[in-house]
Amino acid sequence: MKSSRANIRARVHKIPRVRFEADQRLTSYAGLVIFQHLFQRLDLKNRLRRCFDHLGSETHAIFETAAVVTVLVVHLLLGFRRLRGLDFYRHDPLVARVVGLTKLPDVSTVSRALAVLDERSVQEAQTLSRDLVIERLRTEQFARLTFDFDGSVQSTTGHAEGTAVGYNKVKKGARSYYPLFCTVAQTGQFFDMHHRSGNVHDSNGASTFMRQCFDYVTWPGTTLEGRMDSAFFDQKVLAELDGGGVEFTCSVPFERFPEFKRVIESRRLWETVDEDWSFFDTNWKPKSWDTKYRFLCLRQRVVCQQKGPLQLDLFEPKSFEYEYKVIVTNKTGTAKAALEFHNGRGTQEKIFGEAKQHAALDLIATRTLHGNQMFTIASILAHNLTRELQMQALSRHRSTLAKRPALWEFDQLGTIRQQILHQAGRLSRPQGELTLTINDNQAVRVEITKYLPESALAA
Repeated sequence: MKSSRANIRARVHKIPRVRFEADQRLTSYAGLVIFQHLFQRLDLKNRLRRCFDHLGSETHAIFETAAVVTVLVVHLLLGFRRLRGLDFYRHDPLVARVVGLTKLPDVSTVSRALAVLDERSVQEAQTLSRDLVIERLRTEQFARLTFDFDGSVQSTTGHAEGTAVGYNKVKKGARSYYPLFCTVAQTGQFFDMHHRSGNVHDSNGASTFMRQCFDYVTWPGTTLEGRMDSAFFDQKVLAELDGGGVEFTCSVPFERFPEFKRVIESRRLWETVDEDWSFFDTNWKPKSWDTKYRFLCLRQRVVCQQKGPLQLDLFEPKSFEYEYKVIVTNKTGTAKAALEFHNGRGTQEKIFGEAKQHAALDLIATRTLHGNQMFTIASILAHNLTRELQMQALSRHRSTLAKRPALWEFDQLGTIRQQILHQAGRLSRPQGELTLTINDNQAVRVEITKYLPESALAA
C-alpha cells in the first residue's frame, strides 16, 4: 500500500519519559521460543540432568547443575560472552521459561556451580554433546562421513587451572589451553574435543582421540574420511587411520626432509592437474617408517609480486613461480580429487571462526579446569544446536562434492540472533492460554514460523 508524505511525517517529536516497572511479562528475546521447541524435541534438559546425578548433595542446591549449564548454553545463544552479562536478562520471563526455571541464578551462583564440577561431570556432558551429533548422523545415513582434526588456542591473561604458556601466534607468552577438535564436514558441527594444556604439540594424544572418534561412527555402508594438517604427520597416526579403514589425507612438512626436498627440486616431469596445478606420485617415505603410503607432490603456478614502479604500457609482462605442497594419502583416486578433498579442510577454520565469534569458543571463563571445560562444551552445544535447528527445519542444499562442504546452506548463529532471537515480545494468558505476542513484522514472521510446528502458532 502506497503512503503519502503527510501520512509518513510526524508533527511532534516529543521525547518520552522513561519508567521502569517490574512484572510486565516483557521479553527482549521472543525468538528464543524456537530453541525452547528444539530443547523439548531433544529432551535436552532431562538428558543434561542425568549428566550430573552423581554429584549427590550438590544436586540438592536451589539451582541444579543441569539448570546452570542450560543457562550457560542460552547465555551463549543470546550473544553474551562474560558471565557478568547474565545480570542484564536475569528477570526476562521467556529466558527463565526456556531454561525451565521461575527465576534465573545470579553470576556468583553460576560461578560456584562451575567450581564444584568434577571430571566425570565433564565427561558425561561431553558424551551428551557427542551423542546429539551421532543421532543426527544416524538419521541422515551419509554415504561418506568426513572428519577434520585440528587444535585451537584458548588464551587468558590470568592463571586459570591447567593453562600453560605455549605456542600462541596471536597472544605471545599468554597462558592458554590447546584443545584438539574433531568437526564433521557434512553438518558443520563439532563432533568431539580432546582438552589439553597450551604447551603441547598439535599431535599430543591425537592418535587415540582420532581412533575413538571414528569408532563411534563405524557403520555399514558409510565410508569414513579424515583430513589433517602437517602437525599430524606421524606414522602412528596414519597407521591407526589406515588400519581402521579410514581414507585420509595429511599435509607433509617436506621442508624437514632435505632428501625429499631434493627429490622435488630435481623433478623435471610433472603431470598436469589443471592450468594452475601439476603433480607427480612418489613412493618416498621417511627412513624410520616401515610402511609406505602414497605421497602426492603438487606445485601451483602463481604470479610473482612485482616490485618497483609499474610500467603503464598496453602490455604488462608477468613472471610466474611455483608454490609446492605434499600430501600423504591412502586414497587411490586421481590427483585432482585428492587435492580438492584435502583443500576442503579449510572449512574447519570457518567453523572455528564462527564458534569463536558467536559462541565464545575462545574464552576461558573461570579459574577452574573443569569449569572451563564445561564452558567450552556449552559453546560447542550452542553452535551444534544452531546447526541442528536448521537441519530439522530445512532440506539439504547440495549433494556431496569433491571438497566435502556442508550439505546445508547454514545461517550463522550471529545472523539467527539478529533476525530472530533479539525480538521483543510479551507473555500473556488470554482465555487462560499462554501466548507470546510479537510485533507483526513480515520478515520476522517468516523466519520464526520456519522453525516452529503448526501447533505452536496462534490462529
